[in-house]
Amino acid sequence: MSIILTKENAALYEQDASFSSFDGYKSGKSSFLASIMPEAILSLSGETVCQLLRQRLGDELFEAAIDTETSIPSPLAGAKDSHWMKTVNMVGINVRTIGHFWNVVKYGLSIPQTQSAIHLLPIWEPGVVESLYGMASWHINPAFFSSEMAALFPSLDTVEKQLKVTVKLLHAMGKTVGMDVIPHTDRYAEIVLTNPHFFEWLKRKGLHIIDHRADLHIEVMQAIFYFIQQHGSASPDLKAPADWSYFFSPQFTEEKRALVLFGAKEKLASRNQRREMLVDFLFHIGFEPVPATMAPPYRGIAVDPSPAAITVDYMGREWRDYQITQPGEMSRVFGPLTRYKLYERLHDNDNWEIDFSRPRTFVWEYVADQYANIARTYQLDFMRGDMSHVQMRKEGVPLHGDLYYDLHQAVKLKIQQEIPSFAYFGESFLTAPNYMGYGDEVEHLELSQADSTLGDLQSMVVGSPEFMQNFRRYLDILEHRQVAPNFTMMTADKDDPRFDHFYVKGNEVRYFLGTFIADMPSYMGLGFECRDQHLTPAPNEHYTKLYVFRMDQGPKATTGPYQWGTNTTLFHHINRIRQFAETVLPTLQNAKSLWLLAPDPTGGAKSIAWTQQESPQWLFVANLDLENAQINLKIPLQAFKGKVQQAQLVFSTMENGPVLLQTLPRSANWMQVSQLGPGEAHCYALS
Repeated sequence: MSIILTKENAALYEQDASFSSFDGYKSGKSSFLASIMPEAILSLSGETVCQLLRQRLGDELFEAAIDTETSIPSPLAGAKDSHWMKTVNMVGINVRTIGHFWNVVKYGLSIPQTQSAIHLLPIWEPGVVESLYGMASWHINPAFFSSEMAALFPSLDTVEKQLKVTVKLLHAMGKTVGMDVIPHTDRYAEIVLTNPHFFEWLKRKGLHIIDHRADLHIEVMQAIFYFIQQHGSASPDLKAPADWSYFFSPQFTEEKRALVLFGAKEKLASRNQRREMLVDFLFHIGFEPVPATMAPPYRGIAVDPSPAAITVDYMGREWRDYQITQPGEMSRVFGPLTRYKLYERLHDNDNWEIDFSRPRTFVWEYVADQYANIARTYQLDFMRGDMSHVQMRKEGVPLHGDLYYDLHQAVKLKIQQEIPSFAYFGESFLTAPNYMGYGDEVEHLELSQADSTLGDLQSMVVGSPEFMQNFRRYLDILEHRQVAPNFTMMTADKDDPRFDHFYVKGNEVRYFLGTFIADMPSYMGLGFECRDQHLTPAPNEHYTKLYVFRMDQGPKATTGPYQWGTNTTLFHHINRIRQFAETVLPTLQNAKSLWLLAPDPTGGAKSIAWTQQESPQWLFVANLDLENAQINLKIPLQAFKGKVQQAQLVFSTMENGPVLLQTLPRSANWMQVSQLGPGEAHCYALS
């Protein structure tokens, strides 16, 4: 086993210019810092990181990257469309787990070019329970500011400048960078309170919703304006106009409304204090934004009367949870969140029905413009569509769509007017029709022009009947439909004590498949590469999911920073796969897979094998049975049509795999693999 640098021994090598991982990266022989655990890379000094990047990129490119006034072309510069997203291997990063944007750059050093896309989980100021997905404003989260980065580069004195430079450095390192596009906000976000007409409202008294008329937002706007009249402007130099309708009009911009309501952007504490005052005012009147829901039937909510559905906050206010009045299996109400009101309502919203024939176009334009501005400002390359599975039309996916069919589609098309290569990666789980959304998820993703989608293989034990069935289905979708499902290893919201059993075994073969199925995209959440087995639940600080929000009490509470896994064995195996992939994947660009042993949807056979359709160079074989070896596995030769004479073993995921190059024995019908260990994968060179 090669030397693996951990946080404890990294300091011994930091100043050692002869250390092979440093030399290999600086010289360009390796696209990443091999053999160094990610936590150890984060512990490297800023000076060492800058030296590594300077020597790798060259002084001119490095200086351009750290200058906020210059631009660096994306690796996609010149691309005419977003087709690249259908095959890219992606890594998801929750910035909160690693602290700040400078650590994103450091972690980027650990990621090989074979994983060329970086998805940043939400980067905006968070709201209730500090959920990243409950954005409170369009401001970049000030918690992601790096003092180390500011000390290294004094001109980077704001979190916005640091994000710009982070993206530019990742671009210089050959990575594309994406953001989350979220169709909802925190229920009492600054976005909501400055634009109450963009959202749906209700009025509650105790256990009863006493009003949810379609135009209730008008009363809310008047109430907010009354609050301003009583408390004055939060910015003494900017007075509110005399009329509430003018205050909420486009002529009095959102930026001015925010200054009047909350004050200057730089004064976070006073902004939050002022927002708290306004929320308290609306609470005692009874006004609340309607909470977001998930899964059919979506509409029709009531106050949950159970005692457990009461939350009393630090000011003694009694908040109530809501429930779907006629729930389905996956129906959920997300109390801290509220959706944009994208359509008018039928019959004054008496029955909670949406009129899809009447889009509120000004809301669509607002959201699309905001995200387009973010993509432009930070030179982002793609978007992950949060909750892309949501499709609310009871009749299912329509035959024809338009510009107001889906919000994620609208954002993508808006940004593509400036950035043709801007891609859309959807959060969808490819479940049965009418389970997560009305109708079929694949149809919905196609009509909304998603390039790829997450899928749910991360939620299944490798080799289980469920895994085999879904893996085969994903390959069928990949072959015959317009959206490409991901081979997903782990996501930030599946790294949770409830899901430990998914990752006890089989992580090496997950990574192997996600890497070498060249025409299928893949997704890996931060920390997967060294995740501990967790045969029993670990403390909460060991799970990335529990850093999507921030709680200091209850079963989801965390009391300190994220704790990296110390699974050096898994990291070593994945490191070997990465180093091998550096030589193989460049030969597989645009190669379409030819399945010789496709995943068995019955789950009976658990071995798979594939090569390339046009010019077979490599044969990949994997045993997805995590308990039993496969003996004398036969690979059919008919698909090769006489083009391949022999297959020579060049790589095994097993540390104790064959050392000598072995040629597979063959007959007129088959090649035969004598043995594949549990969860083992091989690569053979074909000739």
